[in-house]
Amino acid sequence: MNFIIGIIFIFSILLDQVTKRWAVNVLKNGESIKITENFLRFTYAENRGAAFSILQNQRWFFIIVTVIVLLILGYIYFNTKNLTKLSKLSIAMTAGGAIGNFIDRLLLGYVIDFIDVRFGNLYNFPIFNVADSFVVCGAILMMILILFNKFETSERNE
Repeated sequence: MNFIIGIIFIFSILLDQVTKRWAVNVLKNGESIKITENFLRFTYAENRGAAFSILQNQRWFFIIVTVIVLLILGYIYFNTKNLTKLSKLSIAMTAGGAIGNFIDRLLLGYVIDFIDVRFGNLYNFPIFNVADSFVVCGAILMMILILFNKFETSERNE
């Protein structure tokens, strides 16, 4: 099972970085690609903040916080003997997404975003990327597991 979790972890980072390179090559000139008329587009954006572009230009703060979060997730993953398979998956998804955005912040000073979701003329969701999706899905899964007391098994699997 750890092999599959490792593959998902690596896949999340690679998929994020490949799609961001695609966004730079295809979308950086300012063109937006409509996938569906009033719902999904691909639009290049450089985010120097966090989710919803908050805390703009706080690069080192985000780098430090990401390192701390990754250390905590790594500690939990490798030192908790009774994690469920879904818990390991949630940690891998969250960590993989965090590393995807960490790479951008470290190398570029900003995060490349390109997934542009709109709800007709009612609401334009903030532009995001594949790494953000992995972080959010992993964190939601983790919260559900913790809320329903399924993050750890009742028996030790040593």
